[in-house]
Amino acid sequence: MGFTARAQGDAAKGEALYKAKCTSCHKLDVRMTGPALGPTITSETDDKWLTKWIQNNQALIAAKDPKALKIYNEYNQAGMNVFTELSDGDVANIITYVRDEYKKMQAAPAAGAGVAGAAAADNSPSESMIFGLLGVIVVAIIVILVLSRAIGTLERVLLKRKELPADEQEALAAEEADAAPVDRLATVKKLAKNKKLVFFFILAGTIAFASWSWVGMWNTNVHQGYQPVQPIKYSHELHAGVMKINCQYCHSSAYKGKNATIPSLNVCMNCHKVVKTESPEIHKIYDALGYDPGTQKYDTTKARPIQWVRIHNLPDFAYFNHSQHVKIAGIECQKCHGPIQTMKEVYQYSPLTMKWCIQCHKRTETGFKGNAYYDKMTEVHEALKRGEKVTAAALGGLECGKCHY
Repeated sequence: MGFTARAQGDAAKGEALYKAKCTSCHKLDVRMTGPALGPTITSETDDKWLTKWIQNNQALIAAKDPKALKIYNEYNQAGMNVFTELSDGDVANIITYVRDEYKKMQAAPAAGAGVAGAAAADNSPSESMIFGLLGVIVVAIIVILVLSRAIGTLERVLLKRKELPADEQEALAAEEADAAPVDRLATVKKLAKNKKLVFFFILAGTIAFASWSWVGMWNTNVHQGYQPVQPIKYSHELHAGVMKINCQYCHSSAYKGKNATIPSLNVCMNCHKVVKTESPEIHKIYDALGYDPGTQKYDTTKARPIQWVRIHNLPDFAYFNHSQHVKIAGIECQKCHGPIQTMKEVYQYSPLTMKWCIQCHKRTETGFKGNAYYDKMTEVHEALKRGEKVTAAALGGLECGKCHY
């Protein structure tokens, strides 16, 4: 199809393609692995060039295209995925969706920020705001102390020298100069009698303690950014990013069970029985299996488990099912685990708090068409309309998982 100055596509179709192809590396308004697509695509006027870039950026780079080389160098020569399967119409739909959504976000920044932050972290109180508040309190205390001392000194001088003759004032000055050293705690004792100052100290202390307590309680058991040292240096950037191995090749239970599970070592051996056999990290796998690469035989008496360190850990009272999200809802792993394909060492990307989960549930639309569970719910509703009785069994009350999970 041909393009005008600006592509005219179907934003609804573009949304589905954008979520499937783009969200692992891009957001509309925030730079991630790649640039923020909203301002980038909106500012680009040549949609023919955009189409070529999205479909096959490597071809443009190989052809020494100036725009392509500029982007390639700006992002440290990290190549973007190639989407040759997208037609010109598909790309036009994506471009239209991005521009429409970005305009909505600019028109309503507060609402837009909420939608764009699908994988955003839990909004906790800003540490800079807390420290700023404490700084203001400290400065205020210093100013009050200085002013109180200055006022006290002036009052004493005025009281002592008011209406005194000149000769007596000189004598008083000499007397003060020869007087005994002033009690060092006199100022403190006087300040302690100042009710306003004492009240201010108590108020400031209460605010500081309450702020510290609030931040401490808010972040209790929140391990966002947690990145333990693992027994084997496994790079998700290499396997999921460069090699483009599907997450579920290793985490095979994610689409059919509650837990994604840690891959068994035999999955690693599918490749590493012959690949990178000289690597010290691969030899750790061999040692754990009791495998001799020379004879290609296993000695089970030498086998031992790899002591992986768990990163994502929900409280015992929180029930999370991977298959319900991955298979039924069709949610990509990056939605919760972040840009895993760029991580040399995995860390906890999301806060995994109740608020974070609830925000995601509020934003995520439910695709109930063709879903057996929702089809059953529709049948139940129709039965109720006809005045028929509906038992708990019809609503899944006989499933084992209702009680035994």
